[in-house]
Amino acid sequence: MFSFMKQGPVFYKQVLFLATPIVLQNLITSTLGMADTFMVGMLGEAPMAAVTLANIPLYVVQMFIFGVQSGSSVLVSQYWGKQDMEAINRVLGVALWVVLLVSSIFAAILVICPLEFLSLFGNEREVIELAAQYGSIAGLSYVLTAFTMMYVAIYRSMERPQLGMYILVASMTANTFLNWVFIFGKLGAPALGVRGAAVATLIARLLEVAIVVTHMVKSRFFRVHLHLLLRPGREMVRRFLHYGGLVVFNETTWGLGASVFPTIMGHMAGSTEILAAYTVAGNVDKICMVISFGLATTAAIIIGREVGAGRLEKVRSMGRALSVLAVLCGLGVCGLLLLFAHVAAPAWVFPLFGMSPRASSIAVMMMTVLAFIRPLRDFNSVVIVGVLRGGGDVKAATLIDTLPQWLAAIPAAFLLGMVFHAEILWVYLATTLESIVKFGFGLWRTSSDNWIRDLTRA
Repeated sequence: MFSFMKQGPVFYKQVLFLATPIVLQNLITSTLGMADTFMVGMLGEAPMAAVTLANIPLYVVQMFIFGVQSGSSVLVSQYWGKQDMEAINRVLGVALWVVLLVSSIFAAILVICPLEFLSLFGNEREVIELAAQYGSIAGLSYVLTAFTMMYVAIYRSMERPQLGMYILVASMTANTFLNWVFIFGKLGAPALGVRGAAVATLIARLLEVAIVVTHMVKSRFFRVHLHLLLRPGREMVRRFLHYGGLVVFNETTWGLGASVFPTIMGHMAGSTEILAAYTVAGNVDKICMVISFGLATTAAIIIGREVGAGRLEKVRSMGRALSVLAVLCGLGVCGLLLLFAHVAAPAWVFPLFGMSPRASSIAVMMMTVLAFIRPLRDFNSVVIVGVLRGGGDVKAATLIDTLPQWLAAIPAAFLLGMVFHAEILWVYLATTLESIVKFGFGLWRTSSDNWIRDLTRA
């Protein structure tokens, strides 16, 4: 029954080689992100809720950037299988034009009218004003992030994931240190509070760009040709929009949908405590996601490479083996998260954040729900982001990822939170409906023989 798991030691060594730096990169950045949340949380629940509120629209931008990353990776991994470096340069050029344009528009909105824009996502004036202080500066950092993430994604798709780990570890370490300096006014700097967290983020992103530009100039592995970046060609633009555009639409739509949930919570009674709990649980969830994200990215690289190289006989069994690995990892993370939520967090974490008893109990509830749904979410991540996209089945991946969220989870959460004014437990449970529905469709699709497509053919 599980004969497809017999892939041989070379396959599993390759998975380990590619996934480990990606997992470490995301583990370190998520852990340091938790430290950032802790420092802002020391200012009180309102500042922590404000950063969460400001990050609602920024999360949509982040998911758009991730979508362009993923869309680029779908093409680059297959071109890498063919060793077509000129085409990879052209893909990078199209991706940079797209992400820099969109991130600049969002940054301009947050600079020009932050209060008016962020008022759409919350109902407490104090929180909105603090969020505007953060968002008007942090929005600029996403323009820089867009540039860095595209370059890192290209290297990742060419089986060089270590570069992203080095860059982001350096950036996040600097970000955490600068948060300590500017939030609390250390080393002679002014105490800027929430605004200081945004300043630290912006400086750290400038460091990222400096590292990337230096690497571009000195790298011999992948020569960046400026004329191909500036003029990638109509054919590559058409190909990117046709295949990568679906992935961008997928991630942006999903990110927009994910931002609806905290927006609903931001309009519920006691929203400050709910958003504070949501921030803590969300940061813990990011740490729990690092393994599945590493596996998903690895799956996209390996499967895309095999499809591009024409070795289609291996692809189906590899996809199924990676999906099973995701479920097994999810079960392990489930047990650890339950232990953390009910033992470690109440004893040590919540007191450090100065969280109220109600906010603490909501955070425990959220992490418990996240623990039980973890195996399904890990399976979904690897199947959608890794197996189906790597195999070129971007249309099915988009439908599976977006429809359950918009047709099941969002309507249920909206009705429970905004119409029936249910307790936060039921609203949060409604958000998990998408994972359950996705699991069924993902299992059905990967069991068929219709998801492998070579996207690089003329």
